[in-house]
Amino acid sequence: MPTYRRLARRMWHHLEPVHAALYFSPQAFEEAAALGYDVESRWPSYFAYRTAPLGDVGTHLAVATYYSFQPGMIAGHIPAIWHTASPEQVLRARSRAVDRTYRALLGDRVEGPEVVEAAELARRAAESVTVAHRPFAAANLDLPWPDEPHLALWQAATVLREHRGDGHLAALLTAGLDPCESLVSFAAVDAAPVANFAGRGWSGQEWAEARDRLASRGLVDGDGQATDAGRELRDQVERMTDELAAEPWRKLGEERADRLAQLVLPFMGAVFESGMLPMTSTLGIATVKAPD
Repeated sequence: MPTYRRLARRMWHHLEPVHAALYFSPQAFEEAAALGYDVESRWPSYFAYRTAPLGDVGTHLAVATYYSFQPGMIAGHIPAIWHTASPEQVLRARSRAVDRTYRALLGDRVEGPEVVEAAELARRAAESVTVAHRPFAAANLDLPWPDEPHLALWQAATVLREHRGDGHLAALLTAGLDPCESLVSFAAVDAAPVANFAGRGWSGQEWAEARDRLASRGLVDGDGQATDAGRELRDQVERMTDELAAEPWRKLGEERADRLAQLVLPFMGAVFESGMLPMTSTLGIATVKAPD
């Protein structure tokens, strides 16, 4: 594997928990509830927090950018989330949520010199990305940089995470996997249990129809497990995703990227030790190996 493709995957493993804490922390749900969102489910706050950098968008743009969520599910949240709070209000709440989350996890360490250094390196990587056809990355990169280092670190991690995610959708499209098929094929390689994908909103019938389409292409067998061809296609998706995510790490350089990975370990460890992230998720960080 080329060095920077391998490095892109390793940095994703380190930075994804730094970013994803927002969608699961008690402090983030408290901030969302204070705005008036229903927090019995995580989805209203998830769609509000993640979509707010795009502005007051409607259903079709949201469907395009989220891709693997069932369109009807997205329509149930967007644009309704903007009736509760404006994107500007949500962004302010998001910043407060990140601040409170990391102060709860790390205490006084959020003020330490290591966080300052990590924020500087992560921001340098984030500001180097090319945003062509990267709507989520571009929208977050357009936001003002926070003065507080731990907030700047989170924003940089978010830009880099969304840059990778936007590229992943391009890889899925290139592989000919439609939104539901992208999830069915991912489950078929045992990246996560099928039940974990229920939150994306696809019905049992839609899932079965997508599985049948994949079977007709020889990508899954009668039990919904990936065939050799199906595994190779998913490996192609992962390779392309890593290649498309390599740009900021190539520009930052391996030595500085390694230093950033070391510096974010306390953040990553605190998130995992808190138990706020689900033991199994649909991200595949712990289950999908890097393809050769």
